[in-house]
Amino acid sequence: MARVDPSIAAPGRLLRLLIYCGIFLLPFFFSSSVDASVHSYVGDKFAPKGNAFVLHGGSEGLYASLPDPNATAGPGDAFIRFEKITFRRPEQATENSKDTDNVMVQAIVFEVEDRETIGGSAYGGQRAVCCTADLAKLGACTQGTVIYRPSTQNPNWPQVLVASFSGKDLVATLPSHSIPITRTGMYNLYFIYCDPALSGLAIEGKTVWKNPTGYLPGRMAPLMNFYGLMSLAFVILGIFWFSQYVRFWKEVLPLQNCITLVIALGMFEMALWYFEYAEFNETGLRPMGITFWAVTFGTVKRTVSRVIILVVSMGYGVVRPTLGGLTSKVIMFGATFFLASEILELVENVGSVSDLAGKARLFLVLPVALLDAFFILWIFTSLSKTLDKLQARRLMAKLDIYRKFTNALGVALVLSVCWICYELYFKSTDIYNERWQNAWIIPAFWQVLSFSLLCVIADLWAPSQNSKRYAYSDDGTEDFDREDSFSLIKPGPIPSKDTRGSAASIDARAAVISNTTTSNNGDIEEDKRE
Repeated sequence: MARVDPSIAAPGRLLRLLIYCGIFLLPFFFSSSVDASVHSYVGDKFAPKGNAFVLHGGSEGLYASLPDPNATAGPGDAFIRFEKITFRRPEQATENSKDTDNVMVQAIVFEVEDRETIGGSAYGGQRAVCCTADLAKLGACTQGTVIYRPSTQNPNWPQVLVASFSGKDLVATLPSHSIPITRTGMYNLYFIYCDPALSGLAIEGKTVWKNPTGYLPGRMAPLMNFYGLMSLAFVILGIFWFSQYVRFWKEVLPLQNCITLVIALGMFEMALWYFEYAEFNETGLRPMGITFWAVTFGTVKRTVSRVIILVVSMGYGVVRPTLGGLTSKVIMFGATFFLASEILELVENVGSVSDLAGKARLFLVLPVALLDAFFILWIFTSLSKTLDKLQARRLMAKLDIYRKFTNALGVALVLSVCWICYELYFKSTDIYNERWQNAWIIPAFWQVLSFSLLCVIADLWAPSQNSKRYAYSDDGTEDFDREDSFSLIKPGPIPSKDTRGSAASIDARAAVISNTTTSNNGDIEEDKRE
């Protein structure tokens, strides 16, 4: 009875493990807060910055309102709207207050190109956000307020709103107000107060940011159409692959079942991302359920794709029937990559719009980057060994497939390194997100690259009438590491007297084996051409 190695079931075991990991992460998902183009503030506290106390209210790329002379408000309007913004100070902050005191909190909105109009300094000294006594003497500003100058591009900007505490009041309210966007740019909102007596101040309320075409932030808006196109591309690939799969289902290999899974996951992922962005654009709130499943499908797809490339590089399913003792290592490594990637993607996408802070992002990105690097090293090391074995055995049909596979991986690796360098350059030279309109191409490139590599793999290992002939059984042995001579040359009885006859017999058997091997290789090449 043939022994079935557990590595044959490795993809299925890995998929079940990933599902269990996803269920484990569900509590984290449901505990995430919702934040989007509707920026909510719930008890947020101010932080000292120089001589001011500052709270960042949001940053988004906004396009100018579409011209519509027949309407004062409508779907084509772009704006930032303040709704029910209240500030609450602790009771101890009012102990030294007088009934005549008037303490202000200011909300300032400016376009990133006008950032130099905020703050100032007296006599070329240290730059301050709040007006100092020296600047007030010069008549440049009013002491205790934020320093700003009118923009040279738009004299009506920056926009400043004020909430005031009168006497011993504990609560101050910012009047509801909508700021129309008449110029395309990256807009920033900061809440600032200058009086240290307001220490412990907290804010509640929300602001709504809207583009002419919907609530999607400007840097994310092009991705909705992109994911729509990617969904169509996956449908086309799926039609090709599934038609071949159904046509030659009796010849399907375990490897081709894994490729089918990756294509199906990709179709679901792209469709979910498109509907997530469409819902976000319509309501201004990220739908946590759709976002969670889009992230999870994408992470499972990337994990399974990497594991498939790794096991193919090892020769599994094509030139060897099992992975032997490597099965558990591959599964655990894949599960580790899934967990690290899933946590990163959930934190970046579920309920958030703004990019993570540098240190927080580095903490989550670094493990994924290291695991990816180890994947690449393991893949190319395994590929090198597999190519050497195929070359030594002269399995030319399989060698041709693996050479094309290696070339595709090499091109993908070179493009990845080049794009990483460009991405580092892009982000290091765009500190203030001034090139936000082009930022969408960075995540889009990775989707296109992975899809292109999937197309190459689908073309190389597409189901056909000859699929079974390229499985590991064609090698004539289940042990890929054994030499051909041990399995092809079978010892026979050697006559003790006629040594010449013995030599002739051995030569004859060697000739027959050589002819048979040549014939088989010729058949394989002929089948491959078919």
